Amino acid sequence: MDQNNLFQKFVTFTTAVHQITSDISKDVKSEALTPVQYKILEYIAVSQPVTLSEISDCMHMSMPNTSRELKKLSEKHLCHKITDPADRRKQGITLSPEGETMMNEAFLHIAVRFADRLAHVTAEERKEIERALDLLQEKVFY
Repeated sequence: MDQNNLFQKFVTFTTAVHQITSDISKDVKSEALTPVQYKILEYIAVSQPVTLSEISDCMHMSMPNTSRELKKLSEKHLCHKITDPADRRKQGITLSPEGETMMNEAFLHIAVRFADRLAHVTAEERKEIERALDLLQEKVFY
């Protein structure tokens, strides 16, 4: 397979990932959150502790906008900052217990929708999908 064909498959795949992610996470966020705030919480949930700059980079937001959104999430008691004991200038952002609860509930809904998508898949195909995801994570999405 030539490089351009592989790249086109990658573009098609990543576009499909975005669409499926949108479909299976639709209507799982609290009404009290904006879509951006939900995405920030989702990122924190799977990567915590994270820094302000990591969130900013991942969300393609300016640092001031990211900081403002984190302040709103903190005021809603969904996340908090922790100071690095080795370097007190550094702060990590983690979910609060309330944030953990909210994201666990959201992930439960998403897991049900994911299971529905895989309902027709055989046990062997599930293993193959898992191996493919592991390979993608190791070689492409590291």
